Amino acid sequence: MARMMEPLTLGRVIGDVIDYFVPTIKVSVNYNNKHVLNGQELHPNWVTTKPRVEILDADMKTFFTLVMTDPDVPNPSDPHLREHMHWIVTDIPGTTDASFGRELVSYEIPRPNIGIHRYVFVLFKQKRRRMVQAPSSRDHFNTRTFAQENDLGPPVAAVFFNAQRETAARKR
Repeated sequence: MARMMEPLTLGRVIGDVIDYFVPTIKVSVNYNNKHVLNGQELHPNWVTTKPRVEILDADMKTFFTLVMTDPDVPNPSDPHLREHMHWIVTDIPGTTDASFGRELVSYEIPRPNIGIHRYVFVLFKQKRRRMVQAPSSRDHFNTRTFAQENDLGPPVAAVFFNAQRETAARKR
């Protein structure tokens, strides 16, 4: 499991977004047929629709909350608006995918303006259903505070990808 944490540490997801944790669940994130690997670069035009996020190796009687954020807003060298929340889904039963959960905050398409942005998916185990409350704003979101306020405990899984603004030359 320590090997799974290396990209999260090197990519500064551990530290900037979440604290160190021990992964206990496997999560699979796919945009169309593109499987997301930690630290992989995805083009913004590949992520215009909600991804399929599957929770693997979990009990169907257990429920999870998925959070997607961008910690690099407005740009990675000066992220003074950290974090921007892109998506929250709660009450996702284990062994299913996010479409079986309750969308608390709708999916917002990643639109990096300056620099390379990290887009982070964090999965939390819930103590019970219908316990998670929506945050008041997408801006200045804090994953740690959100987890604490909703009594979620440490993450059980996380994955992230990088994206940057597409120039006309990159779109070709």
